[in-house]
Amino acid sequence: MSFDAVKIGLVSVSDRASTGVYEDKGIPSLEEWIAGAVLNPVTYATRLIADDQPTIERALIELVDIERCDLVLTTGGTGPARRDVTPEATLAVAHKEMPGFGEQMRQISLNFVPTAILSRQVAVIRSKTLIINLPGQPKSIKETLEGLKASPTDGGAQIAHGIFAAVPYCIDLIGGPYVETNEAVCKAFRPKSAIRTK
Repeated sequence: MSFDAVKIGLVSVSDRASTGVYEDKGIPSLEEWIAGAVLNPVTYATRLIADDQPTIERALIELVDIERCDLVLTTGGTGPARRDVTPEATLAVAHKEMPGFGEQMRQISLNFVPTAILSRQVAVIRSKTLIINLPGQPKSIKETLEGLKASPTDGGAQIAHGIFAAVPYCIDLIGGPYVETNEAVCKAFRPKSAIRTK
């Protein structure tokens, strides 16, 4: 069985991590989760940058227009603080906005903390690339991508779908590769007509 190659851009937005004050945990967390969830061969283009809107915009444009990433995931810079400008930069480079992703991320996070309503993550399409803002904390990244499941003793049923369940079909619709997932981590949803037969 062969899988389409996928190129994913990973952007960690942090003033302190980008200047070496502390180690970046965003990009390693994303790479670890993707390695367990995506069955396709993946190559990465990574950027560790400061909370600066023009810098973020340039990175996103480069990852889409030059690197030709199929998917770009950002982490950090989505709160209400003055330096948090990742959503503004993302919207500035967008051709289409995809509000459902941000709505679902906040819904998932509200199961854990009431301050989830302060998060401003957005998702957009630029050309043939889906760009999604994720939270800054590794635990929150995993929760929003994977969703919530009941404990194994309670049957392990899916309580809330993670946003990644919708990512492969979205990439299909904008002309990208056919992304396949490890269903034990995150089952991709596609209508029957869109499922590729082996």
